[in-house]
Amino acid sequence: MSQSFQVDLRGIVDLLSHHLYSSPRVYVRELMQNAVDAITARRADVPTAPASVWLETPATTGDGTLRVHDTGLGLTEQQVHELLATIGRSGKRDELGFSRHEFLGQFGIGLLSCFLVADEIRVQTRHEGHPTVYWTGYSDGRYQVATGPDRQETGTTVTLLPRRDAVAWLEAERVRDLARLYGEMLPYPVRVDSELVTAETLPWQAGSRAAVTALAEQTFGFTPFDVIELNVPEAGLTGVALVLPTAVNPAAKSGHRVYLKRMLLAEGAEDVLPPWAFFARCVVDASELRPTASREALYEDSLLESVREQLGDQLRGWLVNLARQDPDRMHRFLAVHHLGVKALAMHDEEMLRLVDQWWPMETNLGRMTLSEVRRRHDVVRYSANIDEFRQLAAVAAAQGLLVVNAGYTYDAELIERLPLLDPSILVDRLDPSDLSTRFDTLDPGTELDLRPFLATAQRTLDPLGCEVVLRSFDPPSMPALYLTDRDATFQRRLRETAQSADELWAGVLSAFEKAEAQVRPQLVLNHRNPLVRRVIGLPTPELVGLTVQSLYGQALLFGHHPLRPADTALLNRSFLDLIDLAVPHIPREDS
Repeated sequence: MSQSFQVDLRGIVDLLSHHLYSSPRVYVRELMQNAVDAITARRADVPTAPASVWLETPATTGDGTLRVHDTGLGLTEQQVHELLATIGRSGKRDELGFSRHEFLGQFGIGLLSCFLVADEIRVQTRHEGHPTVYWTGYSDGRYQVATGPDRQETGTTVTLLPRRDAVAWLEAERVRDLARLYGEMLPYPVRVDSELVTAETLPWQAGSRAAVTALAEQTFGFTPFDVIELNVPEAGLTGVALVLPTAVNPAAKSGHRVYLKRMLLAEGAEDVLPPWAFFARCVVDASELRPTASREALYEDSLLESVREQLGDQLRGWLVNLARQDPDRMHRFLAVHHLGVKALAMHDEEMLRLVDQWWPMETNLGRMTLSEVRRRHDVVRYSANIDEFRQLAAVAAAQGLLVVNAGYTYDAELIERLPLLDPSILVDRLDPSDLSTRFDTLDPGTELDLRPFLATAQRTLDPLGCEVVLRSFDPPSMPALYLTDRDATFQRRLRETAQSADELWAGVLSAFEKAEAQVRPQLVLNHRNPLVRRVIGLPTPELVGLTVQSLYGQALLFGHHPLRPADTALLNRSFLDLIDLAVPHIPREDS
């Protein structure tokens, strides 16, 4: 024997208020939505039928109730029983049960949202050619249908009797603000008491830049750098993307304003634009996108994904046209939003070409675009670490090498992608150890004379695993340079970690160690530097060792290299020893 489910309406209302709708304020939207859909249905049969929605607040009714009047299609008594008294039943579907796209609501639960603020809902409705029907619903699940005097005009009036704890939600000012928030874009006039809260046209369809600017200032609180028109016909979507005038955090979620058939769906919808387009906020109206059941977000489906891709293409087209038509404005845009463009260039060759031609990167010879770098040099050399770049910039320039500082977000990856634009482009990541091959070696006679000095210096730094090399290089003002191969650095840190780890992890890390001979970092002393020449002439091995330790510490600090405990101890000891040598010892007088 089949049975019917029993529904606890109070439980349903609690479910709506705590889990479906984010706030009781949605009841105003649902009431306007039903009114607009009723007018749309009536005008489908009678295009000249009157179209208006009027919300009477307690300030006008005088009895504490809120009344919503519309000139829509109205309901017959049979429809009242079918639609108002059955949860989930909606008259906005066709005979097969599919949603009819011309209507705002689809889920058949909109009227229930009124129970978030009211204990009793009264509906007075008249369908053309049928008597007026009076329906009253109660929050405990009861309802009754009665007859009464016929109303003169076709349409519906909904009356809410507020709960004691929800009276504030029906106040005139709050209702007016909510009606304007949700319904200011609606195609039919909506009045709250005597005030009109709707506009005649969408701001971006008014043909006025001032109207769109005012929309941006009112909605997001900024004057846009530029306005990009958006249009996706398959989703019935129109709108504008508003380019932010200031930089924003790329990791922060972007909130966009989305209207569905000109009714506000979400004030802070996410994932409308691609993630890389964090430099823009959009205001759009769509007719074919699907809302979630709460009508406060968009349903993620293939159509929304397609819309997101097409909106991304339109923003990309704006960037390309801006670069072609207004270079100065493009420079100003990139100065603020280069991260967004570079993020797009990570997977888009057209944007990569734009970055190559327009974004000036830091080099050791001044700021220049990657295309300018290629015009000056055959190879695009870069350093992927800012500290490494700062250490090598002056030395590389003195050797005639142009090096790009690619230590900023996306820069190294974008430089590596340049061959996609032209296979003939050569890209090389500069290894610090590569510089030593460009330094001048000393003549054999000088090197032979300096062998005792090098032997003393090497004995000093052997405990630190560093090789001492004497070369001549520019600039002469730099006394020493600490150079290390990246692979050697990795192997050294791997061994240090394994020594401090437990037996299990030490065994795991040892699997990554290479068996070949270790390449030690180098302290390259500059024979052209006057200070180094004076150090070479020091009379005792003790003084030579102390100054070499100081030069080693200075080179580590200059290159922003990580300091091991042994390095820190050496720095402290050599510093104190130098002070001790510099300060004369004054004998103490016996008292």
